Amino acid sequence: MAPRLAGWLTMPIFTTAFFVSLAITAISIGVQMILASSQRRPQQQRQAIPKPADGKVTSQQNVPSLPVVLGRAKRTGDQFFMEERQGALFWGIVFAGHRIEGYVDHYLHDEKITISGTADSSNVVAPLHFYTYYDGGLFVYVTMAWRLGLPLESAYPALTTSFSDIWSADHRGDGLASALYAFQTAPDTHFANVYPNGRPEPSAIIEGALVYDPRDEAQDPADPDTWAFSTNLALLRLHHLTQPYGGRLSLTDDMNLDDWSAAADVCDETVYNRTAQEEARYHGGLWFRYDSDQIDIGRLIDEAAELVLYEGSDGKIGVHPGEMVEPDVRITADDIIAIKYDANRRTATNVLAVRGRFTDPEQVYNTVDAAIYGDPYAGDDTQRTATIDNQAVQSHNHMARLQKLKFIRANAPRVSITLHYDASGTARNIRYRRWVTVHYPSRGMDEATVEIVGRPKLSLQNLTYTFDGIIVPAGLYDFDPATEEGQPSGSAEEAVSLGIPVPEDFAVAIESETVSAGQTQCFAVASWTHVSDALTYELEYQIADESAPAKSVISLPGNDEVRTPYLADGTEYRFRLRTKSNGANSVWTSYINETTASDAVAPGAPADLASSTTSPSSAQITWTNPNSPNLFRTVLYRNTANDFSTASPVYIVYGGIAEGRVYDDTGLAAFEYFYWVQSFNASGVGSAVVGPTSQDLS
Repeated sequence: MAPRLAGWLTMPIFTTAFFVSLAITAISIGVQMILASSQRRPQQQRQAIPKPADGKVTSQQNVPSLPVVLGRAKRTGDQFFMEERQGALFWGIVFAGHRIEGYVDHYLHDEKITISGTADSSNVVAPLHFYTYYDGGLFVYVTMAWRLGLPLESAYPALTTSFSDIWSADHRGDGLASALYAFQTAPDTHFANVYPNGRPEPSAIIEGALVYDPRDEAQDPADPDTWAFSTNLALLRLHHLTQPYGGRLSLTDDMNLDDWSAAADVCDETVYNRTAQEEARYHGGLWFRYDSDQIDIGRLIDEAAELVLYEGSDGKIGVHPGEMVEPDVRITADDIIAIKYDANRRTATNVLAVRGRFTDPEQVYNTVDAAIYGDPYAGDDTQRTATIDNQAVQSHNHMARLQKLKFIRANAPRVSITLHYDASGTARNIRYRRWVTVHYPSRGMDEATVEIVGRPKLSLQNLTYTFDGIIVPAGLYDFDPATEEGQPSGSAEEAVSLGIPVPEDFAVAIESETVSAGQTQCFAVASWTHVSDALTYELEYQIADESAPAKSVISLPGNDEVRTPYLADGTEYRFRLRTKSNGANSVWTSYINETTASDAVAPGAPADLASSTTSPSSAQITWTNPNSPNLFRTVLYRNTANDFSTASPVYIVYGGIAEGRVYDDTGLAAFEYFYWVQSFNASGVGSAVVGPTSQDLS
């Protein structure tokens, strides 16, 4: 059977006041059930007469700030439209307040869905409870459409058609990546199957904003249409710094694009994880809102990509990438005015281990724990750990590398150095550097590599520079995934609901019993394997040729069989069974066909079957009916071949226990004819076949 809803019924989308609090009057009972399933039920009121408002369901949300998606991320959306019409709930969701690359996957209640169709009209065809009609055939319960948030968008046809009184082609939603869902009303008998969790909550995995890559000559910094999607964290940070919701800086006037190109190259470098698979060094993604603390967002990306930003001598913003660079500034004891050295070896404060939390695409972009780097109980029973919690990181290997860096830095010796402004002629470049070499053997720093922490301070009064740093090994970024990455935590696998269990070992037996006046009636008894005392079962039965509508009976809870009312005798029926629980049903079992028979004992076989020729075109057949009290009818069969399986009945006679019968078969063509005879009881149970006897009229 073809789907009964081939596309949209018709559905609004964006107005100037785009995000609004909506009050919805749900006319359809089914739509009310969808809406009400997500609302907190108010305490029951004692009132005899319902109020007009009792027929309404209100869904509200505060006016949200626009969302931003950089890289790939999963998120739920913000409601822009919700209304009922023609028995369907129409629900509009905004996923991003800008143009996106596209949608990777869509979800309803964390169930990944499969769609078939176009951006204007698609059917949700999986999971099947959104698509299969439980009485046979197919019915589309959920449809959707989507937009990428182009600068000039088009209104949803479903809204402009179904809600033409409030929605027009001018409601386009320019620059807003969105989706529109239509949830059809399900029959009461199937509502819990179609919507087992009530109103589905949409979410999507999104490939977010297009970003500028200064390494690509085909991209124009002034034309966002030439930009491309990327998960490169350096490019995401560059994009963040130059957008209205971020740093509001100019790509060409304020950014040192050579630096950012070099940082992007580092982010793209190939590393190997614990399973010897290749991945990019610093790639990831995240989402946030326009009104998020943009300083915190910047720090999050910087931490994930090991970036350090600085202002160059030309006033442009440069960046140090997440790799070790051979220092070109060397400071000796002669340059240093004052130095403070802290070996950082306090037993009570040393960090013993680093914990990490990251966004795991394999766990549908949920936050999970990484393997602990180090031993949190090394040396004593005191747990001294640091934590990295960064949702922009989307790889376990990536997080493990960051954990090792944090562990080294947390336990590294610390220095604070004051030196002459013009020491060695290079000190003035310190504010543009991330790494310097310090040679001060008396303090144990023999050509030591120092990572500058914070911004160097220039004193014009004393003409000195003061900076803080940590002494790091030359192989700070070295990482052996086979021995250092560890195994990620045992993330809980999502329990996939198997739905209502389909009955197992389904069987049907035809039985009979004696009723009034000695009459016998037959019925069917269905049985199955016991699963739970809480389940009930529905047995459907119907005459096999479908000449009458199907009927059904429900078992009692805990019972493992159910019987039908009396059935027509000698009739073929088809039976199927399904499980019921709290208004939800399993799928039906396959049909079992059985023929009823209240009398299972066959009558005796006819006797004395004989034939003779009465004319060139006629034959006479005689026999004696059996002396059986349950004889109901006798059938004479004829064929032009000696094959009973292809013979046809030519004469049926009822009753006549032990009586002789004669049949004149006239008007025959010139063939040899074969005859058989058989007796039946009222339930259609037959005796042995008698015959053949033959006459040759050729």
